[in-house]
This record gives sequence, C-alpha cells and structure tokens, in this order.
Amino acid sequence: MKKIPSKKVTPTPPKFNMIWIYIAVIAGFFALNFLYSSNATKEITYEKFEKEMLLTGDVEKLVVYKKGTGDFVEAEVYIKPDKLKNDPKYKDVAPTDNKIGIGVSQGPQFVFSEASSSILTQKLKDSQENLPEGTPKIFAQGFEERSNPWGSIISFILPLVIIIAIWMFLMRRMGSGGAGGGQIFNIGKSKAQLFDKESQINITFNDVAGLEEAKTEVMEIVDFLKNPKKYTDLGGKIPKGALLVGPPGTGKTLLAKAVAGEAQVPFFSLSGSDFVEMFVGVGASRVRDLFKQAKEKAPCIIFIDEIDAIGRARGKNSIMGGNDERENTLNQLLVEMDGFGTNLGVIILAATNRLDVLDQALLRPGRFDRQISIDKPDLIGREHIFNVHLKPIKLAEEVDAKKLSAQTPGFAGAEIANVCNEAALIAARKGKPSVDMQDFQDAIDRVIGGLEKKNKIISPEEKKIVAYHEAGHAIAGWFLEHADPLVKVSIVPRGVAALGYAQYLPKEQFLYTTEQLIDSMCMTMGGRVAEDITFGRISTGAQNDLERITKLAYAMTAVYGMNDKVGNVSFNDSSGESQFQKPYSDQTAQLIDEEVRNLISAVYDRTKELLLEKQDGLIKIAEKLLEKEILFQTDLEEILGKRPFTNRTTYDEFVNGGADGGGVPQTELPLPPLPEQTTQPEVSSSQVNEEKK
Repeated sequence: MKKIPSKKVTPTPPKFNMIWIYIAVIAGFFALNFLYSSNATKEITYEKFEKEMLLTGDVEKLVVYKKGTGDFVEAEVYIKPDKLKNDPKYKDVAPTDNKIGIGVSQGPQFVFSEASSSILTQKLKDSQENLPEGTPKIFAQGFEERSNPWGSIISFILPLVIIIAIWMFLMRRMGSGGAGGGQIFNIGKSKAQLFDKESQINITFNDVAGLEEAKTEVMEIVDFLKNPKKYTDLGGKIPKGALLVGPPGTGKTLLAKAVAGEAQVPFFSLSGSDFVEMFVGVGASRVRDLFKQAKEKAPCIIFIDEIDAIGRARGKNSIMGGNDERENTLNQLLVEMDGFGTNLGVIILAATNRLDVLDQALLRPGRFDRQISIDKPDLIGREHIFNVHLKPIKLAEEVDAKKLSAQTPGFAGAEIANVCNEAALIAARKGKPSVDMQDFQDAIDRVIGGLEKKNKIISPEEKKIVAYHEAGHAIAGWFLEHADPLVKVSIVPRGVAALGYAQYLPKEQFLYTTEQLIDSMCMTMGGRVAEDITFGRISTGAQNDLERITKLAYAMTAVYGMNDKVGNVSFNDSSGESQFQKPYSDQTAQLIDEEVRNLISAVYDRTKELLLEKQDGLIKIAEKLLEKEILFQTDLEEILGKRPFTNRTTYDEFVNGGADGGGVPQTELPLPPLPEQTTQPEVSSSQVNEEKK
C-alpha cells in the first residue's frame, strides 16, 4: 500500500493578549511611585533635631509645608553633603552609589512635625539665640501647602485604568461569539469560515461513495460556477439554492466538504446555530453580513449545516406579544435569498434531517430550487462506501467488501465507517497482523448490540428463560415463509439491558404485503409464546417485542388500510399539523383499538400453534444455546434441517452463495411505522421496576 506523505504543519505563533499591556501600565505607575518616593527619610522629634543637627551646624536648609487642612506643619531637614559622607551618624540616610541615578534619595533626610508654623519659628529662634556671633542661622522656608505629585497622579489614574481594563475584559468575554477577535463591536459579524484557493481541502467527490445521484446534482452546480457560459448560452439559470435532505450519517456534510474541495470559488461554511446569540437582532445582523461578504466574493457558495436551527416554521410555539429572535433571523434569511436585492453568483447549500419542520417559504422555488434526497445506501452503494473506508486498513485476503455490504442492510455511511474502525481496533486488541472477516463480524455485533458483557452475572433460571425466548424467535423465523431468515442467535448479554439477541438477514425491498407483515409479527411474538408454552409463565423480556408488534399493528390498521372493518383509510399526519388532536372520532378510535387487539391475538394464536408443532426443535435449539451461547445458521440447519422455502435472501443473490453463518439485522425498514428488525433485547425486571418508579 502506498504511503501517503504527511503534510508539514507550520506552527502558528501564539496570539498576543492585550491584557499584558494593561498589566504593564499598572506596574509602571507603581514603579514610578516607588522610584521617586523619599523612602530614605526618617521621622524624628524636634528635640533630637535641635541637639544633634541644628546646634552642631549640620543642617543645610529647613523646608516647611502645611500638612492637611489644619495648622499642623511638617519640616523637612536637609543635611550638608560633606556631613552625610563623613559623619557616621548619618550612614542610614546617606545616598548610595548608584550609577544610574534613578531612585536615589537626594533629600530630605529627616522630617518632624509641629503644631503650627508660628510655634516652629519661635522654637528655631530660641534654639539659635545663644549661638556665637557670625554663625549662620537656619530659618524655615516655605509654609505652603504641598503634596506628592506622583501620588496624586497615581491616585487619580490608577483606579481609572483598572475600571477601563475590567470593562474591556468583560466586553471581550460577552462578545466572544462574534468574529474579528471576539470583541463586542464585532458580535453582529458573520462567523462563517471561508475556504478559498489558498485553503487546503483534501476531500473530493472521489471520497464520496454511495451517493451517485446526489453527486450528479451537486457536481452540476460546481460545473456551472466553473463554466457558466455552457448553461447561459441555452438560456438556463443556475438554481439559487439546493437543500440536502436525509437521515443522520448518510453523508450530507461530507458531500458539502467535497464541494468545497472541488469548487474553484470561495466557499463559506457555517452551521445554523452560528446565527443564534443571546442579544436581540444579532442573528439578522449576521445574515446580512454573511451575504454582504458573499456578494463581494461572488461567484461563491454558502453552506449552512443543520439549517433547521433557524429555519423552523414561523408562528408555532411562539409567545404572544413576545419577540422571537429565531423568526427575525429566518425573515432576514428569506429576504437575502430571494428579495428585492439580487444575489447573482451566490449559491446556497443547506443540510438538514428535519425537512418536516422547515418553513414553507424557505422551501419554495427561488430560494431552494432543488431538494436533493440523500437516503441510506443500497447494496452497491454500501460496497462502494466499504471500499473507501477499507483503504487505510491492513486487510486479510478473505475480507470482501461485497460480502460486508450484503451483511449490513440499512447501514448508513457513518455506521459503516464505525464498523471498519471497530474491526481494526478489535484486531489490534487481539494482536493480529491484519483484520479478517471475524473481526468485522465482531465489530458489527458491537455496533448493533452493544458491548459484550462477559462478566454480567445471570442466574441459571434467567439464562434458561432467555435461551427459550431466543429459540422461539429462531423457530418462528425458520418456518414462516415471509419472515426474515435468522442467521445468528446469542444469549450473551450485550449493551445496557439486552440479555440476548437475534440477528436476521432480510431481503431489501420497499413494498410489503399483508402476509409479509403478519409473518414478521409472528416471528417477533415467538419469544413471548416460547416462554408461555415452556414455563407456563411470562417475563418482562418481551417488552421490546410487544412494543414493535403494537406499533406495526396500529400502522397496518390506521395507516396502511390493511383492515377490513376500518377500511381503506389512512390517518397518518405526515405534516404534523394535527398532532394535538385525532383526525377521527372516538368511535373510530375504539374500533381501531379493538381491531389491533384482535390482530395481535390472532398473531399470538398462530405463533403458538406453530411452536407447539415444532416444540421438539424449540427444545433442541434452547439446549444448544445453553451449551454454546451462540448459534449460527449452519447450527440451525443441523438441528432443524434446510429451510423449507426456495426464496433466496439478498445476501444469497448478491454474493452468489448461501449465508456463511454471519449476518446482521435490518436496522430500518423503508416504511416509517414499521418496527426495526434489529436485535431482540431482553429487558431485565430491575429496569422495568425503575421505569415504574
């Protein structure tokens, strides 16, 4: 296998944070206040000043200023420089040797306080009265009110700087959802991610498998942007929008990524929730900004993923008199897509799995001209998807994508990708050099049935009930012509509440007859009937079976028109407009309930008659299950003989051979109300008691 060279990633430098500037400014103010403060000044009394400094002639000058609002004054004492250097008593206040000269105290060296300036003047006069003639006397200078200028500046500016910094920090946090660095002023800007020629999008249409019809539709849009003259010469116009509709995991977003990789035009990508914000009017503002950017870069493509976040039908569940921000956003989107303004060259792609909740104005031609349905892949599509996901896996020779495709009916692309990944992990856990078919079988079991609970403690009585329950499903599926043939049955606990499960390999079809649906109900009822005829009592293990049988019975009676008394009517409301009221009378509802009970009773009686007839096989399969815990189709053939019907399964027809003992259930039937032919989980009694609480 060719090794794909890894792409060299250039590390991006860390983004500069403005908070560091705020911290530096605040620290600078503190530093200035510290450097220029008189931190070497000592406070003394007047008596010490008089005895040790004034009378000894050490004082150079005395500066006095008023202190506060009263008469108090403070005197600053400046000592002569030669005294500071030579006299050891001034060593604590002497200037240090600092070449820079910043932060060195130049005086005053001492300070003392007095009650008033007049008292200080009189004291100075009295102290120097007895000095010899010719000795210079020291008198106070100043007497003006004075304060530290840096202290005033810092006391005013510092709180202001702190308030501004806190405000800017809060605004940045509140506007973190906006574009342009997340500032509050950019909160109304679009958050769409732009992919252009410089952006590296490695996904192409070759990576999208199983969606050939959808690829054709989307490739036509890309081709129009590349060669518009080819279509405009014939008078054609490109659709303004295309809506990708399909179940989850079918590849809607992957197809959009392929468009971004293939198109040689700017590609804007965002999700519907990107328009939603806590502020009023932000959604509409972002829509306007998005289309403004798109018009500037036209021709271009806008992709909105999960558009149902803003495209829900208006007028439903709205508060009277309130302002619905989502509706405002939708209104702006409708205007931008097809309003008075023209958006030439701007094509809208959107994806959703909830087409039923979208507003009708959004779906009309002129906005979304095309609705591209992306369904779960068929046999050929699943084979192509397997081929894509098997490329990076080291496979054994026996692994065949065609067999895996036939064994995974109803699987979407995401589920297939999960199966391939789980198979590789299982093989690595077992220390195998490559991934073989058994690993894929185990991966399929885990994806559908859940993690195998080998250490789950089950009493022998419960295990016996589960064995006969699963044997009942096996017998009913084996001897009913239209039932899906069972290919694997297990009593190994899996998942949260499944104590056993059965797997079928159904024939892929889109239409079902009454006989097929009734046989399917009988097969599902086989577990409950087997418990009844074997033990004479029933358990909670058939809860999931009864739920699916009830849904199918109501669908046959009230939706598909398969009941003679109710008639050829269908009460299915696909639009959901009458979800709070029944579209039929109380008498009809009573008739439907009676017919559903009669149908389920008939199914029970038919299944019971079949299992009583085949009771010997039922006991043999149950005993074999208790011995081996897992039985495959080959084991069933040894016990029951060949299946007495000639119809072949889809697996047989596609792979040109019989079933190989490994199969998976059908995860979803095409008709919505039909039950899912998946596992047959056994619900424990503890879970039922918890639900009752």
